[in-house]
Order: sequence, then C-alpha cells, then structure tokens
Amino acid sequence: MLWIRQLISKAFAVSALFWIAAATPRSLLAQSPGSQGQLTAPPSVSSGTLGTQSPFLGSVPAGKASGTVIPLSLGDTLDRGLKYNLGLIESDMRTRAARAERLKSLSELLPNISASISQSAEQVNLRALGLKLNVPGFPVIVGPFGVEDARAYWSQKLFDWNAVEKLRASQNSLRASDYSYKNSRDLVVLAVANAYLQVISDRATIESQQAQLDTSRALYQRAQDQTKAGVAARIDELRAAVELQTQQQRLIAAQDQLAKDDLVLARIIGLPPGQEFTVTDNAPYTPLQGVTLETALQDAYANRADYLGAQFEVRAAELSRKAAAAENYPSVTSQVNYGDIGPNFANSHGTFTAAASVNIPIFQGTRVRGDVLEADAELQQRNAESEDLRGRIDQEVRSALLDLTSAADLVNVAQSNKELARETLSEAQDRFGAGVTDNIEVVQAQESVSSADQAYISSLYTFNIAKVQLARAMGVAERTVKTYLGGQ
Repeated sequence: MLWIRQLISKAFAVSALFWIAAATPRSLLAQSPGSQGQLTAPPSVSSGTLGTQSPFLGSVPAGKASGTVIPLSLGDTLDRGLKYNLGLIESDMRTRAARAERLKSLSELLPNISASISQSAEQVNLRALGLKLNVPGFPVIVGPFGVEDARAYWSQKLFDWNAVEKLRASQNSLRASDYSYKNSRDLVVLAVANAYLQVISDRATIESQQAQLDTSRALYQRAQDQTKAGVAARIDELRAAVELQTQQQRLIAAQDQLAKDDLVLARIIGLPPGQEFTVTDNAPYTPLQGVTLETALQDAYANRADYLGAQFEVRAAELSRKAAAAENYPSVTSQVNYGDIGPNFANSHGTFTAAASVNIPIFQGTRVRGDVLEADAELQQRNAESEDLRGRIDQEVRSALLDLTSAADLVNVAQSNKELARETLSEAQDRFGAGVTDNIEVVQAQESVSSADQAYISSLYTFNIAKVQLARAMGVAERTVKTYLGGQ
C-alpha cells in the first residue's frame, strides 16, 4: 500500500501546480505559442504530464555558489522567490509595458513643443517662377540673399474625445496590470511553498527509511544469530536479508528524490547553480482555526488580485468601446509658432502664426464600425471571463476547504495507525525472539510500520499544501502562508 500513499502525496503536488496554471491571468498565459499555461511537474511527477516549463517554476539565478551549505527558513525561501522568480520578473515587465502604453495615450492630449534655428542663402530666377515683367531696369535674377530664422512651434489637441477615452482605458489597463503583478506574487508563494514542503516531506521520508533500515539490519543480525544457534530456519535469515535490501533500495530512492526536489526548489527561488542548502523549518501539524466558508468567500472576492484585475479589464474594455465610437466625433486642434526672421539676426523682426482648426469626420468608410464591433466583442469576452473567474473562485475556495478537512482527518488517522504499527512490530519481535513463531510476522509488521510512516508523512504534506491552496484561493497567500505553516 506504500505506493498508493505516495501517489496521493504526489497528486497533491500536481494539484498545486495546476492551481498555478489555473490561477495564472490571461496576460501571463499569452507569452508564446508553445508555453501558454504550461507547467513542468516536480520530480515526483513525470515531466510529460504537464508539458513545458512555466516561468513560475524558473528564476534568474543571482551570484555564485558559496561553497558552504546555507540554511533556508520558509521566510527566507519565500523572500528569495519573490525577488528572483522568473514568473514575477516577467509580470513586472508586463506592468512596465502597460505603464508605457498609458504614457503613449497621455501624449496624444499633451502639447507638442519644438524649436528650430535655420540659416539659408538663396538666389531666385523670377522668370522660372512665371513672373515676366518687361520693365526696364527690373532684375530677372534676384539675390543672392540670406535668411536667418529662429522659431518655436506649439501644437495641441484642444478636444479629442477618442483620445480621452483611450487614455482612460489605458489607465484601467494599468490598474489591471498592477493587480496581475500582485496575483503573480501569490502564484510565486504557492510554487515556493509547494517546493519547500516537498523537500521537508522528502527529508522526513529519508529519516523514516533510515530508521527502518536500522531496524532491518538489527533483525537480520538476530536472524543470523538464531540460525547459527539452530533455533531458527535458514528461511528466516533469507527473509530478513530480503527485507534489509528492500529498505536499502527505498532509502536510495528517497535520497535521489530529495536531491532532485532540492534542485527544483533552488531553481524556483534563484539560488546559484551548485549552491548547497538545507531547510530549517519543519511545518508541523497545526490545525487551522477560524476559517469558515462564508468568511473565506468574502475574503476571496475582496482580496483575489486576479478577480480585482479582471474587473479593471472589463472597465478598460468598456472605455475602449467608447473610444471606438468617438472616432466619429469632431476634434479641435491648434498650432502656434513664434520666431525671429530676417537677413541676419542683427536685422530681424519677430513674426508669429496662430491657428485653430475643427476636423469634422463625414465619411470614413466602414473603419469606425469595424472598430466598434471589435471593441464590443472584446468587452463581451472580458465580461464573460470575469463572471467565469467569480464562479471559479467559489469552486476553488470550496474545494480547498474540503481538501483541508479531509487532510486533517488523514493526519489524525495516520498518526494513530503509525502508533499501532509500531506496537505490532514490537509484539512480533518479542514473539520471534521467544521462538514462538518465525519472522514472517516480523517482516510483515515492519512493512506495516514503513507504510504507516510514509502515510503519515504524505498526509502531513497533503494537509500543509491544502492550507497553502486555501490561502491562495482566498487571495491572502503572501500575507498568511508563513503563519499557516508555522514559518519564521
């Protein structure tokens, strides 16, 4: 039954990664045709299960390996993840791009001011310009003469409702991008916490397997001694040898799994390649108090950054539709220039031009109608996505609470089962030592202890990751995960 319990634990690791994929906002998924919403599973899951690597499982490593083993608490690990995780860095770049788009929209309504200084020399053929005067003494060729001009130019849209609505839409898009960045921080917390808990689980598994190996070695030695003394059959020694080697195999596999999970955690938080570390927190079993379905849903709708960002995306789409309709509205522009012009600046005079114009669209083909239809389709899509997200939040909160409740029950049952299995093993060892029975009972009891230990480790991991998933569902992962897991 050991492999079944291991499968349950690994299923929760997959679940945590799917939470990252499902919760990733639309703007984060539209990165490249080959990486939309894809995630790489941790070493406990086949890499083909979830596809290519997600940016939230990568990082930008900083510095060089120190050559010493560095301690990492849960708080330190989360801080590093929030600083070096690739998904968060890319989200920040998208926020900067949204800020740049807003500045471009704002520039459409701001004045444009420029200045120029020019100097020219010119000679004019009047006949070439069509001036033919048969006046004695009137020159045909004028010049050469020089012109020097220093001038400032100012232009501005005095009224353009299309540009105004575009600016308002870009402002709401920027707000949505800011919330997308906050949502990315929660996704990083989820990814880092999952990887950290996986390492804790692996280390507990190694400790359990090492204890089982020591027990198997002691039982094998006892079986050898009893076989030599003639009070036990050779088959008892062989059974003990098989059990010893089985425990050795499990320990080797557990050590390999820990090494690979260490690499996953190091990648997520941006440790330099080859940097050795050790986790210092244990994330013990601590029941979560004071969280009900009603409060969890209220917190989720009030705090989920992806939901709040979706509402701003809807508002931006509404304003974009208004901007498209405003392409049919008149606009008013103005131009002013003032300068000093003359044959040279010592003999010059100031001149200026001031003008205002009204542009009245009369017929623009079907372009405006097409823009309105496109903007309307975008608005309907954003409304549908927002409503879908609201329903998904309800589902995620309810599922997380169900997982948390069942995981707590699993921990309690696993703890009781672990104690019973150890008592059974002690009884079987006493019976074998007294010669009442062979060591079949001992081997079976030891397998039960190994299975019970692994079940407890898996259920504890399941319980802790369920708390992290609930915090993510409520939109408070960054603020509460350390408290939920008991980290410093």
